[in-house]
Amino acid sequence: MIEKIKQLVSEVKDEASFNRQYFHKFPELSFQEYNTCRYIKELLQTYDISFEEVAETGVIAKVVGKKANSEQTVILRADIDALPITEENVTDYTSQHIGVMHACGHDFHTANLLAVLKILKVLEHDFTGTVIGIFQPAEEKIPGGAVSVLASQKLPIPHQSIKGVIGLHVSPDLKVGKIGLRSGNFMASSDEIYFTIKGKGGHGAQPHLNIDPVVITAQLILSLQQIVSRFANPSIPSVLSFGKVIASGATNVIPGEVYVEGTFRTMDEHWRSQALELIAKHVKELPGIYGATVELEIRRGYPVLINDPELAGTVSTYLKEFVAPDNVESTGIWMAAEDFAYYSHQYPSLFYLVGIANPDKEIGSALHTPTFQIDEDAFDYAIGGMVYTTLKLFEKAP
Repeated sequence: MIEKIKQLVSEVKDEASFNRQYFHKFPELSFQEYNTCRYIKELLQTYDISFEEVAETGVIAKVVGKKANSEQTVILRADIDALPITEENVTDYTSQHIGVMHACGHDFHTANLLAVLKILKVLEHDFTGTVIGIFQPAEEKIPGGAVSVLASQKLPIPHQSIKGVIGLHVSPDLKVGKIGLRSGNFMASSDEIYFTIKGKGGHGAQPHLNIDPVVITAQLILSLQQIVSRFANPSIPSVLSFGKVIASGATNVIPGEVYVEGTFRTMDEHWRSQALELIAKHVKELPGIYGATVELEIRRGYPVLINDPELAGTVSTYLKEFVAPDNVESTGIWMAAEDFAYYSHQYPSLFYLVGIANPDKEIGSALHTPTFQIDEDAFDYAIGGMVYTTLKLFEKAP
């Protein structure tokens, strides 16, 4: 079966590459993936794979094995949206939409799942069970497209017949041919923090007549770091970062207000709730000491992504059979966030990494950068590994 799958992968790889480059050339932002959705549906029609729309710009496809009747189901998920980044790469498929780029590999994820489903359709007489493919919109933007997919009730209800929900993500930290996998908590929760400190602006030479929101904000940002360093259990990874601060004054002008955006991430849901309460209390109370007021908004984002230990162990074994034991590595926690986490709180789920870096080709830029690129030889491992894993899960006894 492994050799048969590898042969089929070799037959679809060029098409997968073409599709990935098409998605890359015409990227679309979260909840705006209308052309991407249309293209996916057209391809599924040519593959004779049934589908339905979900979450407005998403697609759910279905391949039913014809070897025998069975309620067993494997769910495969790919995200389809791009990021608000202007690409700096110069290729035949450089983004044609200025300010929008597939800088997180979702073009690869989507092309990969299309190829996986195409092969499974070819093999439909060789397996028993149903494969559901989710082409999910809006992974990059809270509240995330996974929420809408789950709310649509178009997925099977959680049941013993669900073998698992599986997704993958490209990783520039791994070389092509390598797969990274972790059991248990894998990716962090992610919450967004927005606040405006309102003081009293005026001349920079007369600070005693003003309520300086710049100094108050600076003190608040530094003080908030103590929530991580002094309130969090040191064994729980936590990150509190502020990436946007706007103080529209001048060298001699103290502004009337300062606007701030940040993110809080952790690997523990209980501590997450505690920390958000502490952050809110801190932001609301500290500016008042200096006479300022504050407007605060905290947007609850994605939960902690949990890889089911049993499913992780099983899939790790299958991937080692397909790509060789030395190519499957145990990976550490990743403080990035993923709305795949929502699936992991309802179904046994697994999210793993596929290496796409190749120093010989000067491919290795980080995710979410304007020079991010992918070595498409990764399709050999990503497509084949997902096909083989799916078929083996159907063979596994309940």
